[in-house]
Amino acid sequence: MVLKPMIRNNICLNSHPQGCAKVVRGEIEYAARNLVPQTGSPRLALVVGCSTGYGLASRVAAAFGYRAATVGVSLEKPASAAKPGTPGWYNNRVFELEAANAGVSAKTLDGDAFSFEMKAAAAAAVRETAAAAGIPAQIDLLVYSLASPVRTDPRNGVMYKSVIKPIGEAYRGKTLDMLTGKITVAGAEPATEEEIAGAIKVMGGEDWELWIEALEKEGLLSPSFRTVAYTYLGPELSWPIYKNGAIGRAKEDLERAARAINSRLARQGVGARRAWVSVNKALVTRASAVIPVIPFYVSCLFKVMKEKGLHEGCIEQIVRLYRDRLYSPEGARDPDAVPVDSEGRIRLDDWEMREDVQQETLARMETVTEENVFTASDIQGFKHDFLEAHGFDVPGVDYDREVDPSVIL
Repeated sequence: MVLKPMIRNNICLNSHPQGCAKVVRGEIEYAARNLVPQTGSPRLALVVGCSTGYGLASRVAAAFGYRAATVGVSLEKPASAAKPGTPGWYNNRVFELEAANAGVSAKTLDGDAFSFEMKAAAAAAVRETAAAAGIPAQIDLLVYSLASPVRTDPRNGVMYKSVIKPIGEAYRGKTLDMLTGKITVAGAEPATEEEIAGAIKVMGGEDWELWIEALEKEGLLSPSFRTVAYTYLGPELSWPIYKNGAIGRAKEDLERAARAINSRLARQGVGARRAWVSVNKALVTRASAVIPVIPFYVSCLFKVMKEKGLHEGCIEQIVRLYRDRLYSPEGARDPDAVPVDSEGRIRLDDWEMREDVQQETLARMETVTEENVFTASDIQGFKHDFLEAHGFDVPGVDYDREVDPSVIL
């Protein structure tokens, strides 16, 4: 079949296998060029939420930059001869294929990462992957990068849903249709207390803690074990819908979990083990296109950051996280040498939040209209990144050619 992007309300409903494959291979090449194995870099990594975005980049960088054996966990829909799979399903298959070609041990598990059963399966997969790599079954790095709208608590079977809503009062802000360039005002009603609690349950740090507990009980944490989860803060203009909203409460809980995990690891008497939350920059994700104000802000931000030579995608951000933070020469030797802010967070959004970048971005947002949106902002870059996340608009791929969606080339 010939696959073209099917977009409804800024949501892409399909994906392209060859486009996804080319994107993953591009990330692999970038990681291999910019990272080298060194003393202290991970030999065995577990990535929870490994199939797209920052989670995929984290696994790619560990495997092809540091030659680490990896276990990945995600929940994706497979392809058939009649229907494409989700982008993450293709990404995982390409990663596995390239890892096998490169002689890097890897195993991917598909299922509910929130469940106790998946945690047990991951423990078994860690042992199996370590044995295949000829290394101890000791996890050096756990990346927690889950992005799910729902979570079933494995202890009581209750399903919780996450929302992106403000707290206290309704929110209204400019938003941008990436397909037409139309600028409108979008909004969201305030979250209820039940919705806030649900967001914390889904996107907070509780499950991250459960992963640490399960792996510790299995004796799978190395003496130099490190773990990182990802968050976003953003500029003040987005705080009502993000930082100070329901999702912000969940991200506060993620930071609480990092402190709790560090306390837990400290009680074990192994000083080199550590947990961090990394604040990453704004990027185009499958969800960001539908959050009020974010498409407008990101389109202007990208224009400014590209003009200044500061723009990064997922793989560039994660390579910088590994190379200059977690596994810098100083940080690799001593976790206390990993650069953090006053709250103990790693800041990969440092370039985005630079004063000159923010000033120019906010000024640009005041001048962008529907008449100049395609020149004054980077709406085309936003659209490209959105499509690329689904395997479309990738240079070198013939989208008029028929493909078997179940075949990865």
